[in-house]
Amino acid sequence: MAKPVWKGTLTFGLVSLPVALYPATESHTVRFHQLQRGTTDRVRQRRVNERTGEEVPFEDIVKGYELAEGQYVVVEPAELEEISPGRSRTIEINGFADLAEIDPVFFDKTYYLGPADPTAAKVYQLLVEALVHSHRAGIAVFSMRGREYLTAVDSADGLLELHTMHWADELCDPQQEVPDLPARRKDFNRTELATAEQLIGMLAVDWHPDDYHDTYEERVRALVEAKADGREITLSAGAEPEATEATELMDVLRRSLDEARAKGGGTGRRNGGGGGGRGRAASKGAAEPKRAARPGKAGAQEAAEAVEDLASLSKTELYRRAAALGVPHRSTMTRDQLQYALKAAARPRRNLKRAS
Repeated sequence: MAKPVWKGTLTFGLVSLPVALYPATESHTVRFHQLQRGTTDRVRQRRVNERTGEEVPFEDIVKGYELAEGQYVVVEPAELEEISPGRSRTIEINGFADLAEIDPVFFDKTYYLGPADPTAAKVYQLLVEALVHSHRAGIAVFSMRGREYLTAVDSADGLLELHTMHWADELCDPQQEVPDLPARRKDFNRTELATAEQLIGMLAVDWHPDDYHDTYEERVRALVEAKADGREITLSAGAEPEATEATELMDVLRRSLDEARAKGGGTGRRNGGGGGGRGRAASKGAAEPKRAARPGKAGAQEAAEAVEDLASLSKTELYRRAAALGVPHRSTMTRDQLQYALKAAARPRRNLKRAS
């Protein structure tokens, strides 16, 4: 069982809840030591004065902010310690925001937030349910390990989750970062656009995270195991795909559709993972949400039928229907939030504009 990385109190209004923070993810990256080729001698890194070449003791190292080449403002570690936010004992929620309004680019890392005291179970469960029904997340700033974090406290499957977020000024402007970014076009050939949308629909899959693996890590481990056993393995990279020319776009789209049909696209792939063997034949009713996205009275009626009895559906099925209806930010939603979003999607189209 993991040890908490932080303990303190979560507050909203006058309510206080003792909580503990646990890591929600772990890295499985293969770790290597650096060795000198031809030996098993470890290579060590040392702090060396670049002018004299002599090793510098840790206690003699200070921070330097470069103003110009060769000109520094020297800052002592003790000075940084004095202005450090220290270790906060409180996560004070000062507002509740709609997660659908937060661009995913803001999110950084996720932690599990559990009760730190068994006697606080009722308060903990109350906050979990209140967040589910309100479809909102608590926004708070707190300090940990000498840093201040902007966070969002959300609920999922009966558990509180804390997401650390980037500050607004940390986000890069895509217009400046991405060279030759084309302006958004609205004059696409209707046939090309409809064919691309059809291809996306045929390749639609349910989100099963276990279907996806870090294949590079698996190849690294296979390489290490083979070399440990004295075996040599041959690794080859596939051919680099060529960029599709605008003049051949329609032909490539049609051939992609034919390939998707040959692989069973639009049937098992829509309801199952791409490679995890979870596919199952799609029923007539399961295809209804696709048609419900069309405008008009008939489309609205089909959408209403598609969201009937949502309480009996699994989260996976709710997500599939949300994907079929184009519900934004569905990957961040809980089961109850997906139900709410599907009901909203069945209403007239003017309601969807505000949600997007």
